[in-house]
Formats: sequence, structure tokens, C-alpha cells
Amino acid sequence: MTKIIETSEISKIYQMGTQTVEALKSISIQIDRGEYVAFMGPSGSGKSTLMNIIGCLDTPTDGTYILNNNDVSDLTENELAVIRNQEIGFVFQTFNLLPRASALENVALPLIYAGYSKSDREEIALATLDNVGLSDRSDHKPNELSGGQRQRVAIARALVNNPSIILADEPTGNLDTKTSYDIMELFQKLHDTGNTIIMVTHEDDIAHYAHRIIRLRDGLVETDEINKNVTRADEQKAAISE
Repeated sequence: MTKIIETSEISKIYQMGTQTVEALKSISIQIDRGEYVAFMGPSGSGKSTLMNIIGCLDTPTDGTYILNNNDVSDLTENELAVIRNQEIGFVFQTFNLLPRASALENVALPLIYAGYSKSDREEIALATLDNVGLSDRSDHKPNELSGGQRQRVAIARALVNNPSIILADEPTGNLDTKTSYDIMELFQKLHDTGNTIIMVTHEDDIAHYAHRIIRLRDGLVETDEINKNVTRADEQKAAISE
């Protein structure tokens, strides 16, 4: 398998007034292209810091981070922004959609930064919305959509640039149980088509959709295990409807 993520002894230290906080301590992990991985851990474990570094929202204090064969450990803010737009699709718990823009306009946003023409942006964005089952809601604004539909728009926006990684931060945190299963079923289908998915969650039942679970505690990797009993969202939905 081709490695898409490789961190070597990365650490992250924050200076908060007179206090030094070591959020990550010598983290070394490898993730292959096409894997479906969950980061888990209690509050303060370092999972959000690790997600920020892997998502090129931050850089490590020490160590190296190789993303898709590029060393991104010491890039500037502008260089990181370019890498984020090219390599990473983000899905957030709070959706982070523009409230006055339509679903189509929200999904097309990353394509503006990538330099696509307006007609190409609309064509690609509509096809991506269709891929998540929402082409018939393309002209609706976020407040005209349900929570699950808003998250589907966010997932379409994450997919539109054909990124190397889909990074999902608590993607079902604001959704009810049934809608959560709908969204996890969509992630399952995206993984089945070859997408690399990294999910950050504190919920065991959501983490078990992933094929590999990395648990962090106190800035260290506590366990890194293959999930032998992967939860399937379609089976969960069937059980609810019975």
C-alpha cells in the first residue's frame, strides 16, 4: 500500500502564559491510501491537535510530517493553505456552511480558489451534490435544509476538489441517531470507492465504523488497532426500522 500520511516523532508544545503545555509527545503513525481511520481519546488527549497538524491547520513543534510525499512540517501559513485546498477535504461537526449561499454555491467554494471557471464550478459542484444524494436541493440555503442534509452538503464540499484525504471532525456530533447512521453510511460508501477517511470522534459507536482505531491519551498513542468488528450503517438503519 502507498503511504499517504507519515508522522515521525512529532510533538506540539503551546506556551500559555507561564505554563508550557505539551499537547503531543513524539507521535509516529503511518496511514495508507484508502484506509478508514478513527482518532479517539478523552478531552485533552491530543486528538484535536493531531487532527489540526494532519489537516495542515497547524505545524508540529518538533518532528516531521510527510503528506502525500511532501514534507509539510515547516510550511508557512500561505503554503499550508495551498496544501489544504489541494489535498484535504474537511467535514466539521457544525457544518461550517455559508448561511446566505445555496448548497451549490457552498460546494463550489473550494473550486474558486482552485481557479475553475464559473460554468465548470457549477457543473462539478452539481455532480458532487448528486454523489451525496442532494442534487435536488442544490438551490436551497442551509436554513432550508435538515441537519443531515447540511452535513451532506459539507461532505460534498469536502469531496469537490477530489482531495487525498477526507478529514471528519465529530461529523455526527450535532445529529440524531438515525441521521448519524445515514451520514456514516455515506462515509462507508465513500470509503468503498477508494477515499481515505480520517475521523475524529469521542464516541465509541461512531469510531467502530472505521477499520482502524488510534486511541490517544496525554499526548501519546495509547493503542493503534485494526477494528475486526466494523459497524455497518446500513445494518444499523435496518435494525432501527424493524
